[in-house]
Amino acid sequence: MSEPIHRSVYLADESATLDLGASLAEALREWPNGLVVFLEGNLGAGKTTLCRGLLRGLGHSGAVKSPTYTLVEPYELGGRTLNHFDLYRLGDPEELEYMGIRDYFKAGDVCVIEWPERGAGVLPEPDLRVTVTVDGSGRRARLQGGTSLGEQWLKHWADFSGLEMPGAGT
Repeated sequence: MSEPIHRSVYLADESATLDLGASLAEALREWPNGLVVFLEGNLGAGKTTLCRGLLRGLGHSGAVKSPTYTLVEPYELGGRTLNHFDLYRLGDPEELEYMGIRDYFKAGDVCVIEWPERGAGVLPEPDLRVTVTVDGSGRRARLQGGTSLGEQWLKHWADFSGLEMPGAGT
């Protein structure tokens, strides 16, 4: 069995994290499908910063705050919606059903979810899983396809950014 498609990127500082988000956005602009992205990592790892870079890369010029209390913040960008979720304060995954979570996962839309483990059992499987961890004085982002669509997108992003893909196989 082949190794899952993944990419690991060292992030020296906040600027590098924003740049990674912008790089992901660049590839998303050319991607016709939606995407479910899980952002994982400890508190303060840089998940919201990465999302901020993604949103700025898609053309959003306003403030980007983590929707910790509202759970979701939708952004209309270039004919598609990016829904930024932060489930840190979610008390029970069933709360997502009460807010109509399934309505946010429309074809062509992008859903970026911080603290996805708090919505276990209700959220769909991620197309892409991005895990941010401390690495020395910086961070490391590991991007891994979670579905065949996610693996296709990860290859698409690697082509866009000129990166070789470990685990891509031949």
